[in-house]
Amino acid sequence: MTVVPDEHRMTLICDSCGDTTTGTACVLPDAEVVWTLVAEHGWSGSPFATGPHRCPRCSLPGLGIGGDTAAQGGQPGGGVLGVDHLDDVAVVAAAGDIDADTADELRAALRQAVDVCGHVVVDLTRVHLIDAGGLALLVRAHRDARERGVVLCLAAPSRFIRTVLHTMRLDGLFPIFASPQEAVRRLSPGGSAGLTALVAGPDPRGLPPAVVSDALSR
Repeated sequence: MTVVPDEHRMTLICDSCGDTTTGTACVLPDAEVVWTLVAEHGWSGSPFATGPHRCPRCSLPGLGIGGDTAAQGGQPGGGVLGVDHLDDVAVVAAAGDIDADTADELRAALRQAVDVCGHVVVDLTRVHLIDAGGLALLVRAHRDARERGVVLCLAAPSRFIRTVLHTMRLDGLFPIFASPQEAVRRLSPGGSAGLTALVAGPDPRGLPPAVVSDALSR
C-alpha cells in the first residue's frame, strides 16, 4: 500500500525514493482510487491506492520505478506503435504503459491525427497501464477533438483500464468500442448512424475537478 489514510487526509509515498506528500482525502465512487491526490500534487503512477506512485522528480523520463523495466524482464515502457488511416479515420495504436514517459509521444500523435484525419480511434489493445497523466491526456485530446466537431474514441481497453475509466466517471465521456475495427466501422462515412450524438458527446462538466484541471493544464 503506497497511500496511507489518516481520517480526512492521505499520505502518498513515492515507490522510487520514499518521498511523501499529504493532501485532503477526496471522496470518490471507489475508496481505493486516489487519482485526484496524485494529479493535484504533480505525481504520476496508478490511479489506485496500491500504487505504484512516483513523485515529480522520479517521474522524469529515465527515473521510473525500478529503472529499466525491459532490462529486468518487466513490461516495456510503451509508446505509439503506429498510426493507420482507414476510411478517413486515424487509428492510433498505443502499447505498454501510458504514463509520464510516453505521454508526449502519444499527445503529439493524437494532435496530428485530429489535424490530418478528423475522427480518431485510440487502440488500447496492447496498453497495460494508464496513470493519472495518461487519463488527463485522453480527456484533453477528447476535448480538442470535440471542439473541432470530430470524434475521439477508445477501442479495446483492458478490464483494468475499463475499471479506471468507470471509477473516474470517464466511461461516459468517451465512446468505447470492443475493437478498433468496430470503431472504424462506426466512424467511417458508411457507418455514420448516430455519429451526431458521438460528435456532440458529453462534456467534462461533472467530472472530479482534478480530472478537468489536470487535462486543461497539459
